[in-house]
Amino acid sequence: MSVKHPALSGLFIRFVSVLIGISISVALIVAMQLPLLHSPAKASHVMSSVTVGATSQTSNYAWPSVGSASISVPALGLLKSNNDVVRPIASLTKMMTAYVVLSKLPLSYPAKSSTDNGPCVVITAQDVSTYNVMKSQGESNAYVTEGEKICERDLLAGLLVHSANNYAALLAVMTSGSVENFVNEMNAQTQLIGIVSTHYVDPSGFSSGSVSTAQDQVQLASLLMQSPLVRSIVTQSSVDLPVAGKVNSYTPYVGTNDVIGVKSGRTTEAGGCNAMAMTFMINGIPQTAYAVVLGAQGSDSLASAGDATLTLERSVISMIAQDASYTFSPNFSLGRIGWGSNTTTFGVSENVQVSWSSVAHGLPVKFVSKHITSRIHKGDVVGWLVINGSKKYRIAVVAQKDAVPLTLWQRLR
Repeated sequence: MSVKHPALSGLFIRFVSVLIGISISVALIVAMQLPLLHSPAKASHVMSSVTVGATSQTSNYAWPSVGSASISVPALGLLKSNNDVVRPIASLTKMMTAYVVLSKLPLSYPAKSSTDNGPCVVITAQDVSTYNVMKSQGESNAYVTEGEKICERDLLAGLLVHSANNYAALLAVMTSGSVENFVNEMNAQTQLIGIVSTHYVDPSGFSSGSVSTAQDQVQLASLLMQSPLVRSIVTQSSVDLPVAGKVNSYTPYVGTNDVIGVKSGRTTEAGGCNAMAMTFMINGIPQTAYAVVLGAQGSDSLASAGDATLTLERSVISMIAQDASYTFSPNFSLGRIGWGSNTTTFGVSENVQVSWSSVAHGLPVKFVSKHITSRIHKGDVVGWLVINGSKKYRIAVVAQKDAVPLTLWQRLR
């Protein structure tokens, strides 16, 4: 018969229980630390953009040899000027006249009904007298008769297309009660929209006291053309007005050569002035380029301004059509990825070229990291560069050496 030892048996059972408890504790600790051991790799020091040095060069633009000029392509953030000095602007003044009128008396486009034409005025004997005086002084005008009713939509059409100075005066009184009040509002707007080199003394520009710079005017033109109503008006080569009937536009090339407006003018003091909007395509998407020429000379200074503006526009659009490019080389490290001090550089595996419009200031580069929780081997894809250039680029980048996650001991140190 065997002899039992209860004390030894109990000690053994307690020992086994302790071992099981320790094992469970270790397992729980390890389980809790596994996420730390396998945290995703983090990337840093990725280039934020690619640029081309030629973007600041304007020597290839066909700047006019006389007067001043400016060009703007809002979609590309392009705004450049040449010989940008303050000078009389003639009927380019009417762009601000239209801007102030529509700011205070907005009109829908298209018209909601046949009567949706804004407030109207009835032409008085004084209005007819004003027309006759303007005509005798050689000012641009539109024929009016006493008792005629004319509304805001037609007044704007005559103002912008036929450059009628008497319509500018009618709109000023309709909008602000008097020409003087209206001119004050014009000048207040120059501060609000940031064309601070501009000053107006009348709503038509017939006075040489209404002055600005080409850059101010190109900015105003692009702002004004954000109005669908204005765009619909200035694209027309002629409009039909009450009593005056069909009248033509003075803006050179409007309706041809992809020109869609905007406004022109001339006086002896100002010379020929032209603000031109022209459409073109970037990657199949229609865009608008704006150019302004002030102070053109010649026997027909308005035609000279139109020719100079068209030539300038074409030179800029031609440069836009010439793609710039940037080549990513496998010899260049674009950033680092890994865990703490255990990282690797990464880059492209072969030469990759991206292209975009040469007048753009550059392209933003976005890095999308791959979710990596285990060892990185040299040549593994670790993420992608995403760039929107002449097309959308998604470029794989690879590790340039090995990297391993941090051990628990490294994390605890």
